[in-house]
Amino acid sequence: MDEYLQNNAGKVVVFDDFSTGTMENLTHIHDDRLKIVNASILDRKKLDEVIRKEQIRIIDHQAAELEVYTGIRNTEKDASINIFGTLNVLETALKNKVEKVLFASSGAVYGEAHYLPMDENHPLEPHWPYGVSKLCAERYCIQFYKLFGLDVTVFRYSIVFGPREWFGRVLTMFIKRIFLEHKPPVIFGDGKQLRDYVYVRDLVQAHMLAIEKEKSAGQVFNVSSGKGISVEDLARKLVKLSGKSLEIIFDNPEEGKASKYQPERVRLKGELRNFVLDNEKIRKFLGWEPKTSFKEGILKEIEWILENPNRWKVKPRV
Repeated sequence: MDEYLQNNAGKVVVFDDFSTGTMENLTHIHDDRLKIVNASILDRKKLDEVIRKEQIRIIDHQAAELEVYTGIRNTEKDASINIFGTLNVLETALKNKVEKVLFASSGAVYGEAHYLPMDENHPLEPHWPYGVSKLCAERYCIQFYKLFGLDVTVFRYSIVFGPREWFGRVLTMFIKRIFLEHKPPVIFGDGKQLRDYVYVRDLVQAHMLAIEKEKSAGQVFNVSSGKGISVEDLARKLVKLSGKSLEIIFDNPEEGKASKYQPERVRLKGELRNFVLDNEKIRKFLGWEPKTSFKEGILKEIEWILENPNRWKVKPRV
């Protein structure tokens, strides 16, 4: 929202049922151009009404069931929101002659890496129902472009981080334990798992470029740092930044079981060993590149959570 308002958008309408998101993410915005509609993308009638009434030109489709564990435990819910919800967005966009649809997909569509970094031609073998539903939604997006001429761009995100990040991923769990609870981080396995983090503001710039450049239509882009960092290195960097004397704890619970050191945390089933996305295509097509260093982004996220310690007083999502 911030970026659209700063770029002189006539209005920005947030369409969200706040089932996982929070209104607190919007309280810093004091702008009459912002309108909030509390509704679900599964409500096609309401979605159509808002798009038509507000004369929406661009849809930035971020709504999703993004909790991997929810998809494992309740595949029907995951599919309903991510597939049929996306179909509602596409159908109403087409009906109301929306000029551009930006779809937030995920690197989860790839599954375990056959090679690194994974480019857009990598085999699509998702490990979880979440990745399957996102891949299906992607295919519908591209089909609407090819069959109906709807201008759609798909983004496969790596792990997005920064201020106002939702709590539940490894990075947020590490930050909370180290900086808020003054406890050592708990690593599952050997800590050699590779992860790729992209700063939220850099990701937003990819969306802005896709709106500006016509050749983004019908394309699928990875949005990533293109670099991997091991879970162990991540933990050590955070401990060093904290200046605290904390010894990292290694735990090895079975998949689907909780950690004895961190009982509220359950090990994900089908955990990926390596997750690093290639970003060469988006660099070439849109001239995008990640500009925020990992350290700079981490410091901004830590600063935010220290100023807002209550924001992560929630149950982990995954």
